[in-house]
Amino acid sequence: MFIQTVALNDVKCFAFHGYYPEEQLTGTEFLVSVSVTFVPAGGDTEDLERTVNYEVLNTIILEEMASTKKMLESVVKLILDRTIAAYPFVHTAVAGIKKMHPPMPGEINHSFVQLSYTSEKRN
Repeated sequence: MFIQTVALNDVKCFAFHGYYPEEQLTGTEFLVSVSVTFVPAGGDTEDLERTVNYEVLNTIILEEMASTKKMLESVVKLILDRTIAAYPFVHTAVAGIKKMHPPMPGEINHSFVQLSYTSEKRN
């Protein structure tokens, strides 16, 4: 059995997510990644209807990043919910967000929140 992976890694977004009001005013840079796995349907690998279109994943990412939330946990959950709704045949899906240079003491490259989904049914 073949398992296919479709992913977008480190999609750069400037957004206003953050628990503290000043974070929602100044904004910061985020890197968002989404990866899904599934059993490819049939042998036609040239048909976008038989796979996960990463342009759709990009649209989901950009739209959810544009809607300010306090917690990155909320954003990754919404990204996964929309991805699973668009592609109910996926077996696993992972979404992660890196918040670049979070505003806290010390030199921190990024904070990171990730959420994973596994289908209960086998494809």
